[in-house]
Amino acid sequence: MNYLAHAYLSFRQPELITGNLIADFVKGSAKLITYSPGIQQGIRIHRAIDSYTDQHPVTSMAKRFFLPSCGHYSGVFTDLVYDHFLATDTGRFSPDSLLSFSRYVYDEITSREAQLPATFLQMFQYMQQHNWLYNYRTIDGISSSFRGISRRTKYLQTDPALIIAVFLEHYQELQSCYHSFFPQLETYVENLLLTENR
Repeated sequence: MNYLAHAYLSFRQPELITGNLIADFVKGSAKLITYSPGIQQGIRIHRAIDSYTDQHPVTSMAKRFFLPSCGHYSGVFTDLVYDHFLATDTGRFSPDSLLSFSRYVYDEITSREAQLPATFLQMFQYMQQHNWLYNYRTIDGISSSFRGISRRTKYLQTDPALIIAVFLEHYQELQSCYHSFFPQLETYVENLLLTENR
């Protein structure tokens, strides 16, 4: 999953949000133990979310739309697509509540930035400046994210316009994948937290 989903699946627990967002920038158990137990839990939850998502049959269906144009990177673009549909899911967010939630996440991360990886903070600066979490909801915003990923990936040679065209062509099918998958993921994370917190 991408940043909005990881933040949302932290259920407004500040340290979980922090760990969930920095997890890709924390490598190895030696670095993990330098964080508080709550942030460590967020990192573990992030990894569990990614593993569950990658292995889920609905995600495999969604990735097939991107495979011809993106190959190995189809999962990256599927993650972004899930964030778009989460941001536009009126059962979870209105435009105002998404804006409020985005600001809440930025504030929580900013309050802990002294203890966070420099590589994460470099990325986070752009996230906050361009309000990625909120702008995932628009076609322009998600298209900008597609272009950003395309610029940063070393081996992806596909024109991002083609990837955006695939997204728009299969919009309804991808949205159906999200609606089928995301409630299952949410239940999985809720149960995982219940087990961990016993």
